[in-house]
Amino acid sequence: MTHYVAAAAKGADRRTGAIKLHDASDFVAMHEAGQVTASVLDALADIVQPGVSTEAIDAFAHDAIVAAGAVPANIGYRGYAHTSCISINHVVCHGIPGPRTLKDGDIVNIDLTSIVDGWHGDSSRMYLVGDVSVKARRLVDVTYECLMRGIEQARPGNRLGDIGHAIQQHAERHRYGVVRDFVGHGVGRVYHDAPDVLHYGRPGTGPELKPGMIFTIEPMINAGRPDVKMLDDGWTAVTRDRSLSAQFEHSIGITETGCEIFTTSPTGRHRPPYA
Repeated sequence: MTHYVAAAAKGADRRTGAIKLHDASDFVAMHEAGQVTASVLDALADIVQPGVSTEAIDAFAHDAIVAAGAVPANIGYRGYAHTSCISINHVVCHGIPGPRTLKDGDIVNIDLTSIVDGWHGDSSRMYLVGDVSVKARRLVDVTYECLMRGIEQARPGNRLGDIGHAIQQHAERHRYGVVRDFVGHGVGRVYHDAPDVLHYGRPGTGPELKPGMIFTIEPMINAGRPDVKMLDDGWTAVTRDRSLSAQFEHSIGITETGCEIFTTSPTGRHRPPYA
C-alpha cells in the first residue's frame, strides 16, 4: 500500500518511505533551486569543448553554483568529493571528474544538484563534443525524447508505471536498452526520497500520481543492452557491452492539471546541439 503525507508533516526533512505532497510555496522553492541548476547547465554548453578536462568543468560548475548563492549538493554526499558527475560515452552515470580531457566525438552527461534554502534542484543534460557521429547523436536525441514522453504522462490520475512504460516503449522501438539499475526519485528538502521512479514498466501500475508530488525523471538509455557494471571506485557505472549511453534528467512537480518542470532551461538550451 502506498502512503502519502503532507510535506509539512513531522519528519519531512528526511526519507520516511512515504510519498510527500507539497504545497504551492514548496513548488516556488523548487523552481528557484531548479533554475540555479538549469542556468549552470546552460553555461556549461560554452565550456564543454575538446581538450577541456572534466575537473575544469567541475570547478566551473562549483563556482557558478556558489556564485548564485546556492550549495553544491553532491560535495560530501556519501563521501563524494565533487560538484558534478560527468559521464562520457559508455559511462552510464556517476562518472567522477578528473584530469581526463574531452575528445572530439565524445558524448557527455553532466549531472548537477543545487541546494537553495534547503531545496534540491536536480538535473542533467547531454553535451556533444566536436564532430559527433550520427549514431551517437541519434542516441542522444532518442534519450531526450524518452524523457519528454515520460513527462507527458506525469499528470494526476496516471500512475508511475505510465511514465516508465512511455519511456521503455520509445527506447525499445529504436532497439535501445533501458537501464534498470538506476531510477528517478522523490526530491525536495530530501535529496533522494520516495517514490522510486522506474524508467520501464506496465501502464496502470505503481503509485498514483497526485498533485503535490515532486520527483525526478532521468532515463538512462544504452545503444546496446541495458546491463551495467560498477567500477572499482564504487561510483562509476558503465555499460557491460561498452555501448554508448545517454541520459537526461528533470525535476518535476505534479499539478492539478499536469506537471511543472522546475529545471527547464531559461535560455532554451534544452537539448544539443546548443546554439
